[in-house]
Amino acid sequence: MDTITLTKKLTVKKEYDIIVCGGGVAGVAAAVTAANAGCSVLLLEKSNIVGGLATLGLVNLFVPMCNGRGKQIIFGLCEKWARMSAKHGFSTIPEEWREGEPKAYTEKRYTQRFSPYIFAFQLNEEIKASGADILLDCMACDPVMEGNLCRGVVTESKSGTELYGCKMLIDTTGDCDVLRRGGIPTVAGKNFYTYYGRLVTLESCRAAIESGDIRKAFVSVKGGGINLFGDNQPEDVPQWSGLTAEEVTDYLLRNQQVMLEGLKTSAPFSREIATLPLMPQFRTTAHIRGDYSLKVSDAYRHFEDSICAINDFEHRDHLFEVPLRTLCRRDYPNVLVAGRSADGTGYGWDLLRVIPPAILTGQAAAHAACMALRQRTAVANVDIKKLQTVLENDNIMIHFPDAYMPEDRTVVIHGKNTAEIEGGHM
Repeated sequence: MDTITLTKKLTVKKEYDIIVCGGGVAGVAAAVTAANAGCSVLLLEKSNIVGGLATLGLVNLFVPMCNGRGKQIIFGLCEKWARMSAKHGFSTIPEEWREGEPKAYTEKRYTQRFSPYIFAFQLNEEIKASGADILLDCMACDPVMEGNLCRGVVTESKSGTELYGCKMLIDTTGDCDVLRRGGIPTVAGKNFYTYYGRLVTLESCRAAIESGDIRKAFVSVKGGGINLFGDNQPEDVPQWSGLTAEEVTDYLLRNQQVMLEGLKTSAPFSREIATLPLMPQFRTTAHIRGDYSLKVSDAYRHFEDSICAINDFEHRDHLFEVPLRTLCRRDYPNVLVAGRSADGTGYGWDLLRVIPPAILTGQAAAHAACMALRQRTAVANVDIKKLQTVLENDNIMIHFPDAYMPEDRTVVIHGKNTAEIEGGHM
């Protein structure tokens, strides 16, 4: 059999103002924000809990939300959720930041490592309170495109193949899955040999009991352990795009085998795997080819269409603004992305993909979509000043203060200067 043609007639099950595809932190932020702004919203998530890499992927860390000099840069829903996650889960916010921005200078950075599953349940509460609809265990398969307009999304779930209509689509799958299937231009990435889960051992359980800290019961167990810069990536291991079933399978099986080989050296009754990531821990799979791509050389640059200010989570001082143009394309009027699918080049992509910027861009995408609906215009054409005012009212810093910029504005990322980074697309 060379080819087969499948046809299925679908009727629209329900119409929404906005459909958000992907229930990671960016998607939840987008759905909650849009619903709170008065739009009808459907959030689609293929797994059985929300949070994406932050929960399913065990990447349970609000990376630094400050400039490394005691000045907070990232606020909005990210600030709210970081504090929320510390209420009923683990509270690891540094003492200097417990009561908000420190009054005295400090180089201690504002971070929060949280309980992933409790945080996922707290996000459920946020979704319910907003009034957004959500479907779990429901795959957003294909967008229904009418020329360059998205009219709906085909889903696959226990209910079968269904169609939901929308006026706006926000792809927060993290992989640009829906956009790619709709023929919207995207850029593929590469991922290093990284995979980790959590182990409990007799020794770690004793440490937890003696300290009264349940976190000490868990220790890291790894497959590949390559860092985000790819240091010491084995030559015989590929860098996966993560965009095919074959690549995902190869990534998982290689890493799980390495993990098993390590466990073979320990006594069976002395340890057990507590949890594994329930999704591939890819960092960069695909992003939209937006109207602008954020680059490292954009450090300390103000954009007229900025929708949030962010900081470099790995290096002090570096400040960036994220243009609306990284989330959309002018030739696709009712389609946006947020989070890992925002357009960044090299390390510029890394700056956008982590939890705090993902939440902020989710908020921004939602407000831009709502505003485009109200103004009856394309997302790229919304009144940017009005959008920025709305975002500021949502406690988002739009432009970082020039007073936060250091005298020496040389940008060095992981020991490399801007030209080296952008020339090699680190």
